[in-house]
Amino acid sequence: MPTTNKRGIELLQDSALNKSTAFTEAEKQALGLVGLIPDVTETEDVQLRRVMQQLGHKNTDLDRYIFLVNLLDHDETLFYRTIMSDPTRFLPIVYDPTIGEACLKFGHIFRQPRGMYLSMERRGKVKEILRNWPQKDVRILCVTDGGRILGLGDLGANGMGIPIGKLQLYTAAAGVPPQYLLPMYLDAGTNNQQYLNDPLYMGMHKARPATADLFSFVDEFMEAVQEVFPKCCVHFEDWTGVDAVHLLQRYRDKYCVYNDDVQGTAGITLTGMINATKLKGTKLKDEKYLFLGAGSAGIGLANLLCSALVAQGMTLKEAQAQVHMFDVNGLLESTRTDLVDFQMPYAHAHKPTRDFVAAIESIKPTTIIGVSTIGGAFTQKVVEAMSQINKRPVILALSNPTEHAECTAEQAYNWSKGKAIYAAGVSFAPVQYQGQTFLPGQANNFYIFPAVGMAIFATQAKRVSDEMFIEAAAAVADQVAPDQLKQGLLYPLQANILEVEIQTAARVAKLVFDTGLARVDRPTDMLAFIRKHVYKPQYATLV
Repeated sequence: MPTTNKRGIELLQDSALNKSTAFTEAEKQALGLVGLIPDVTETEDVQLRRVMQQLGHKNTDLDRYIFLVNLLDHDETLFYRTIMSDPTRFLPIVYDPTIGEACLKFGHIFRQPRGMYLSMERRGKVKEILRNWPQKDVRILCVTDGGRILGLGDLGANGMGIPIGKLQLYTAAAGVPPQYLLPMYLDAGTNNQQYLNDPLYMGMHKARPATADLFSFVDEFMEAVQEVFPKCCVHFEDWTGVDAVHLLQRYRDKYCVYNDDVQGTAGITLTGMINATKLKGTKLKDEKYLFLGAGSAGIGLANLLCSALVAQGMTLKEAQAQVHMFDVNGLLESTRTDLVDFQMPYAHAHKPTRDFVAAIESIKPTTIIGVSTIGGAFTQKVVEAMSQINKRPVILALSNPTEHAECTAEQAYNWSKGKAIYAAGVSFAPVQYQGQTFLPGQANNFYIFPAVGMAIFATQAKRVSDEMFIEAAAAVADQVAPDQLKQGLLYPLQANILEVEIQTAARVAKLVFDTGLARVDRPTDMLAFIRKHVYKPQYATLV
C-alpha cells in the first residue's frame, strides 16, 4: 500500500516526497506517475552526478545559489544529498559569504515563497496565521526582522534569505530533520530608503516602528508560538543589536529561545579562544581581551566569555575586568555617557581614547576580537602593536561577509611576522610564510548553533542556557587534531562537519539532561541517542 495519499502531479510538486527520476516501477504504477516522468529508475548517485554537471555550467556562486534553491523547491532530498556530499564546497554557497549577495538581491532573484511571512499589519491574528503552516510539529523556528543582516545593515524583507539559509545548516551540518524547521520573516518595515523606493521590494513599504510597538507585537508572536507549536525553540537571527540583546533578556527565562548573533557567535569565538590558549600553554583566565565593536555580537561574546571565566574560578567582576571594548566612539570607559545598559559592565576606569592602537598599547591585550563590520579595521599598525606586546598575539577578525573582515589571514601572518594566532568569520586559504604553512580557521557559527539545535530537538529542552553554548564551544575545540592545531587551525575541518556536530550535540544533550531541562527520558548512550535523530538524505519508500 502507498505511504502517501498524494498521486501524480501533486506528488511531483511536493519537494519533500518528490524523487524525480528515482521512483521505482512499483511506485510509478501505484502512484499514477507513469508517463509523467522519464521512464527510468535512476540511483541517487546518478542524480547527484547530473546536479554536479549542471552546477559546473554556472559562472558565479550567486548563480549556483539560485540553482540550489530551485533544486530545494523541487527535490528536498537531492538538495541535501548535494550539500552534504561536500560541505566544504557547498556551505559557502548556500550560506556565508554568498548569502550576503543573495539577500541584497532577494526581491530580484525570488522564485517562490519558502517559510512564513508575518507582518505587523496582522496584529491580533498571529495564532491563526501560524496555523496556516502545514507542519504541526515545528521544533525550531528561525525568525528575523531583517534589521541587521550580516554586516550589511537593514535589509528588511530581503533578510528572509538568512533564516532560510540558517535552517538549511541545521540539517546539512547537524542532521536536524528539515520537516521540523520553520524560517520566518517578521515584517516590521525598513528604514532602508533604497528598498522603500524599489517596486520589487517584497516587504511593507513603511519605516520601522517605535521599539515599544515592535516589542508588543513580538510578545504576541512568542505567546502564539507556545500555543501553536508547544515543543518549538525560537531562534532569533539578525535583529538590530540593541533589540537582539533586549529581546533575549525579555524571553530567555520564560520560553525556549536563543539568539545566534549573541550566543552562537560567542560560542564559536570561545572555541577559538580555548584552542588559542592550548597553543600558548595558558588558560582563558590568563588572557586579556579587547573587542572592536560593542554591539549585540560583542556584548554576547563578552558575557559568554565571562561565564566561562567564572567557571574557571574567577568572580564575575574579576572576569569583566579582563574584558575591554572599543566602539565607534572609542574605548568604553567610565566617563562615557552614551552607553546602553548592557555595555556598562565593560566600561572600566581608563583615560578616554578614540585611537585603537593607543588602546592596545595602554591595555596590553593578549587577544583582539573584531566584531565591527568594518573591513580592514585591523590595520598593519594594529597587528604590529599586538605583536610587540605578545609572543603569540591572538587576532580574531570575525566580521562578514569577506569584504567586512577586519583583516585577512595573509595580512595577519605577514604583519605579525608569523606570530599571530588567527581566525576569521569567513574562509581564507592557507598562507605560506617563510617556509611555514598556516591554516586560518573560520569562526563560523555553523559549528555551534546546528549542534545546539540538534541537542534541543532530541531532548525537547524546555529552555536554552549559556552553559549549552559554553559546552558546545569546548566540544568543538576538542575535535581539532593536534597536528592541525600546530599549524594554527583553531576549528575542525568543514569536510567532517556532520560528525563534529553529532559529537558536539551529544555533549550538549548530556548537559540538558544533567540540568533537568529535558522533556524526554534520559538515554543510556547519549551518542547513539543523537545518531537516532539524525536526518539522512535518502528517498523514502512510498510503496
